[in-house]
Formats: sequence, structure tokens, C-alpha cells
Amino acid sequence: MIHFNIPPFVGNEFKYMCEAVDNHKICGDGPFTQRCDEWIEKRFNVKKAMLTTSGSSALDMAAFMCDLKPGDEVILPSFTFSSTANSFVLAGATLVFVDIRPDTMNIDEAKIEDAITEHTRVIVPVHYAGVACEMDTIMEIAKKYSLMVVEDAAQGVMSTYKGKALGTIGDFGCFSFHETKNYSMGEGGAILINREKYIEKAEILREKGTNRSQFFRGQVAKYNWVDFGDSYLQSDLNAAYLWAQLEMAEHINDNRLETWNIYYEELKCLEENGQIELPYVPDECTHNAHMFYIKCKSLDERTRFIDEMRKLGIGCVFHYVPLHSAPAGFKFGRFHGNDEYTTVDSDRLVRLPMYYNISKEDLKYIIDSVLNFYKL
Repeated sequence: MIHFNIPPFVGNEFKYMCEAVDNHKICGDGPFTQRCDEWIEKRFNVKKAMLTTSGSSALDMAAFMCDLKPGDEVILPSFTFSSTANSFVLAGATLVFVDIRPDTMNIDEAKIEDAITEHTRVIVPVHYAGVACEMDTIMEIAKKYSLMVVEDAAQGVMSTYKGKALGTIGDFGCFSFHETKNYSMGEGGAILINREKYIEKAEILREKGTNRSQFFRGQVAKYNWVDFGDSYLQSDLNAAYLWAQLEMAEHINDNRLETWNIYYEELKCLEENGQIELPYVPDECTHNAHMFYIKCKSLDERTRFIDEMRKLGIGCVFHYVPLHSAPAGFKFGRFHGNDEYTTVDSDRLVRLPMYYNISKEDLKYIIDSVLNFYKL
């Protein structure tokens, strides 16, 4: 069986986790957490990065720091994971879904402005498959209407837009280090703070509402409960696992890109024949090979494709069911404008196996199986 995903493992994970245990420091903000935070800050030129317990909790923090009130509205794509929406529902906002672009599967920047009302407070671009949204346009709209921007860059670690790392362009960026992501600690994430004025607020929120971080820096004589907060600190055991992979981040990225490029080159004949559609990466973007997907002609064809691949021992999966069509989507939000592409294209998309160090033999078997399905 060729699995759809195998979490990355480079070899030093257990060594570093044992080191964390030997140091008697396995809770949050230990040495490995600090190394990961500093690596993210330096590698992506971000003012402040903080590991969190998940990408979802990073989004929770960002939503809370947007200071949303009941009745406030947040604009986001419907083609995303529930975490993107949940965080803003938790903060009390109403969700306003807009359509996606069929080429990148990202939010259609041309549809955002028409969805803005007097209640709009935040835009949430989701960088699908590690390919950037059209951030210049989104940031211009945000500036024009005095809106905040929270980048859901859960899939975007190592990707860029016009040379800027995803997650570093808006007010806040959110990474995921879930086991399905390019770099993993099992469950985990990070919040990127791109506006210095929010750093202290983020530290307090992450530290259960206390000014503990300031205390450890010697800025206050003792720490106290000063505001609302929660426990978003990632365990240093998890950070130790992640650190092994961040040390080899470029190697992992290159390895995945090699796999992605092989898929693309070997399957582009199907696109040229008009049988499938392949991923599109705009010229101003560099991607991280987070996933490789194809778009079938129809939902029926995709169902047959997945069933056939399963019979051949190949794990392929479809992706998001549009949030606006889900029970909670009706409860917490609305779709603005026409659903021209969100549902139709989500019904056609299927993801092929994609992970670090997938063997060339398995890759060839998958490609041959896809070509055979389409009789090539």
C-alpha cells in the first residue's frame, strides 16, 4: 500500500526528544521551542514567531487579537478547513464566504471588495497548497477599508509571494506543523506577529493571560494575571521533534519539489489532451510542494479515479467540502455573490500521495497507474 501521507522523519528526532527529557524541561518555551522560534524569525524575516499547540490555536490567537465583537464580519474562502472558520466564530464574528479562483483554488481577490460592509473587520486569505493568494491586491483593499489581514499559511511554510515568506505579509500569519504538513511535530503550529505593537499582547494571550514572558526578561519584578489568555504553549518535546526537521528544511523542501516536478512533467500530457487539469503556480510565487493534485472532469470521474487507485493500493483523497454548504456554515455565515467555482472545482480535485522521501519506484507506479486510468 502506498500511503497518501507519511509524516516526515529525518533521523535526529528521537535524539533531540531524549535531550529535552534529560534537561528536565519538556513543557512550553524550553530550549527547543526557542530554537524553533528563532529559526522561523530569521529564516522568514518576521518580527516575532511563537510555537503553538496547533495551527488552529495560532488562528485562535490571531482572531482574538483582531478584537472582534458580535456582529463583526470576516471575509474568507469557503474552500478551506474548518479551523479557519472556527477561530473567528470563537471570537464572535460572522463569516462571509466568497468564491475562489479556479486556477489556484485561492480566494478570488476580485470578489473581496464587493463583500465588504460596514461590519467587515478582517480578511483571511488561505494560501492553498502553499501557493500564495494575490496579496498585493488584498493588502490594498485592507488598507483602503482599514481592515486587518490574517494569513492562513498552514500549508505555506517555505513558500513566498514576490520574495516575501507567506505568513509575513498580513498583520498575523499562521503556520501548521501537523503530521500532514511539510514539517511536523505531530500536532503543532506557530503564529507570526508582523506588527510590533501586537507582540506583548500575543505573549500575554499565549501565557494564560499573564505577563510571564516579561518577567523572565526582567522587565517586571513579578508576573501576574493581566488580561484574558489561554494555554497555547507547545511542549518542548514536540518542538524537539520539529527542530530536527527545521535543521534540514532546505533538504526537505528540495526533496518535495523534486517529487512535485516529476508528477507535473509526467502528467502534463493529460492536461495537454484536455483530460485533467494540473496545479497552477503564478510567476510571482514560489511554492513548497505541499501537495500535488489533479482535477478530474467531474465528481463522478473523481469517484471512479479514487476507487481505482484504492484497488491498486494507492492512497488518494479528495479535499475540502466547501464550508458554506456545511451545517455550521449555514449557522455561522453566508456566501456572498455566486458560487461559480468553489463547489464545482472542489468536486473535481483529488490529491495524489505526496511526502518527504517517497521512493522513485512508488512514484513511478503512481504515475503509471494514473496514465493507465486515462488510457495513456
